[in-house]
Amino acid sequence: MASQVDHIRPYHDEEVHQALKHASKHPYFKVLLQFTFPSKTEEAIEEVLDRCTSIYDFQTLVIYKSVRNLLLKSSDGFSYSGFDKLDNKSSYLFISNHRDIVLDTSLLNVALYDHNKVMTASAIGDNLVQKDFLMELSKLNRNFLVQRGLAPRDMLQSSKVLSQYMRDLHTSGRSVWIAQREGRTKDGNDQTQQGVLKMLAMAKGDSSLKDYLKSLRIVPVSISYEYDPTDILKVPELIAKQRHIPYVKTPNEDFNSILKGALGFKKRIHIAIAPFEEEAYDILDEKGSENERLQAFAKAIDQKIHSHYKLWPSNYIAYDKLHNVTKYQEHYDALELRQFDRRLERRIDVNDEMAHVSFLKMYATPVINDEQNDR
Repeated sequence: MASQVDHIRPYHDEEVHQALKHASKHPYFKVLLQFTFPSKTEEAIEEVLDRCTSIYDFQTLVIYKSVRNLLLKSSDGFSYSGFDKLDNKSSYLFISNHRDIVLDTSLLNVALYDHNKVMTASAIGDNLVQKDFLMELSKLNRNFLVQRGLAPRDMLQSSKVLSQYMRDLHTSGRSVWIAQREGRTKDGNDQTQQGVLKMLAMAKGDSSLKDYLKSLRIVPVSISYEYDPTDILKVPELIAKQRHIPYVKTPNEDFNSILKGALGFKKRIHIAIAPFEEEAYDILDEKGSENERLQAFAKAIDQKIHSHYKLWPSNYIAYDKLHNVTKYQEHYDALELRQFDRRLERRIDVNDEMAHVSFLKMYATPVINDEQNDR
């Protein structure tokens, strides 16, 4: 077990300083540091790194500033809600919708740090950190790996290790972030995969399903970007899915998505969290198989995520365009409509009906989900 955990875990604090000395020589890492500290000399930046003797130091002295600088250059503002409901010293399991490979969890940790809450250890697919630079940065930023592409038998063992590791993190007082599904939501329809909850439950031991999940203090997270910088990059996969043909990623597709997601303009961003009340776990007491109870709980998570999702003018415009109505026109003005039209025209061939509809659905679906929650 120890060797398997070593394969997926981030650096221990005592490993951070040496790892930073090595990582700081990488050209991409140097670019990150120069971006983070544009007014500092190389010597001054080295002094900052010398002060980083733990992951917390690196996150607060470097990564926090990196993300804040990124928001200044690539957004019109970042807001959050619900964090006053968290206890400052308690650990939580954040189950989040997933739109951006790196920023989703980075922004959550910015919000947690701003509110003096426990920051997260965060799950990331090992397929996303194949480049040495990304692996180093991931391990320095308290990410742990979710192994992908394994044979079924190996995947089962990997899931057991991952589940126990997350339980150990939580028991030690560390909050954990995990996406509600494998991979980012491409079509705007944020849905929790039952398999994610089934993996979490593998470490319950002798506890009941309800008692164990309740002990994790699950907090659904809704993150919404007014504009998704990677929207056009997601369209080919959506079209392939509609045509029932396999989608094969290009060699650098994930890396390009990371860069585009980070550097591309997003307009406004909002994170809302919605901790479950104790009675919400009663659904896990109901009759039925464990799979049926987990599926019901997954729907309860979805309801939280959908109902707290911050809807932007882009969402309402896309809904009206998709359905050829003016139902939500009071939620956007003429300038916002022109901006969306310009974005659509620049990204999608007007004669490509399937791409056009896929693009609109990506932004419109959160409105559709919100309508269904109100019924």
